[in-house]
Formats: sequence, structure tokens, C-alpha cells
Amino acid sequence: MAQGQKRGNRALVREASQALDTFKYEVARELGIDHQRIRGGYWGELSSRDCGAVGGHMVRRMIQLAEQSLAQTGNRGGTPPAQ
Repeated sequence: MAQGQKRGNRALVREASQALDTFKYEVARELGIDHQRIRGGYWGELSSRDCGAVGGHMVRRMIQLAEQSLAQTGNRGGTPPAQ
């Protein structure tokens, strides 16, 4: 029988954990998700659709920020990543 994820979802950089948590709540607020249903960090009262929307928007914004960072590096004459 499957055991599921043994490590769980955790930040690779331990110091980033608080920033990611804050980011998650910021995205939820932007999407208009009712914060009254999130109690003490427990998101179980929300639908899977709402939780998925938060995660999807987080990823979208992180990709956007990474692309902007890469574009700025390219404009400064930095070396492109090896392919």
C-alpha cells in the first residue's frame, strides 16, 4: 500500500518558510477568499478549488518574478545560463 509523501511539502530554504506563508495569505486575500474560514493556519474548511487557485496563482507570480529577474540580468550584460 502507498505511504504517500514522506517528506511533505516544505520549503527548501528554511528561512523562506515564513515569507511563503505570508505570500500565500496575500494571494488568498487578492482572490477574495474568506479568511474567516482559515483558522490558525488550517485550510481544511476551504474547497479544493479555492486552495488550488491560491497555489496556482502563487506559482504564476513566482514564475513572473523569475522571468523579470532573468530579463533584468540579461539587460545588465550578465552571462546567460548554460544550456
